[in-house]
This record gives sequence, C-alpha cells and structure tokens, in this order.
Amino acid sequence: MDVYSKETRSKVMSKIRSKNTKPEVVLRKALFASGFRYRINYSKLPGSPDIVLPKYKTAIFVNGCFWHGHDGCKYATIPKTNTKYWVNKIEFNKARDKINVIDCVRLGWKVITVWECSIKRMTKLNNQIVNKILLIVKNKKSRIYYL
Repeated sequence: MDVYSKETRSKVMSKIRSKNTKPEVVLRKALFASGFRYRINYSKLPGSPDIVLPKYKTAIFVNGCFWHGHDGCKYATIPKTNTKYWVNKIEFNKARDKINVIDCVRLGWKVITVWECSIKRMTKLNNQIVNKILLIVKNKKSRIYYL
C-alpha cells in the first residue's frame, strides 16, 4: 500500500524533472571546474545525452538509479504498489537506453553512463568520476563506459 493518497502521489510525481536534475548539475559543475566545456541535452544524438563533450566526441548520460534500473543499487527498488507497471516501465527504459548507447557508438561517439549513486558519492571520492572521464576521453580504444 502506498503511503500517499493518489492525489498526493500525483503531485509528487509531477515534480520529478527529466532535465537539469541535481545529479546532472553536480556533474556539470565538476566538469566545468576541471576545464571541460560541454553542451547539454544534445538533441542531435540519439537519446539526447545529458552532457556532450564535442571536443572529445563523448556523450554522457546521467541515469537515475530508480528510473533506469541500476542493478544491485539500493536506490533502484521497485515500488510495492502497481509493481507490474513499474517493472515494465523500468525494463522499457533499460532497453531504450541500450539502443541509444549503441546508436551513439555507431555514429562514432564514446558513451559514458554515470549513475546517480556514483554522483551522490562523488564528494567523498574527491571528484574521482571527473578524473575517470578525463582518462576515458583520452582513451582511443573502447567506446562504452559505466561509472
């Protein structure tokens, strides 16, 4: 059973943004402070990556652990009400994400997926994610990365 009424739940869910989320903003600020220049919500690539580093031909998707089904993450729990709906929705999101990553790679772009939980730990890790991104953009071999 949900702890909120249907009306309250509807209000809560309507406040959830798809762009300029807190994890995106935190990562963008860290990237900018490290000298990276980027474009946001780049609609010219499949899936409109949250952050694009054109100079390095790198697309970064910042995924919420709940919405994109981060396996093994404490933030990626399935709600106890309307479970079938949520399982289908999250599975659809995961399939769409995979297609978008493959399409970006086919166009010659590197793709980095950064999970919300990684960004929440970022201050503890002293910008380790930004350091990893720097290594990735300089790497010529691989094309798909998960942080």
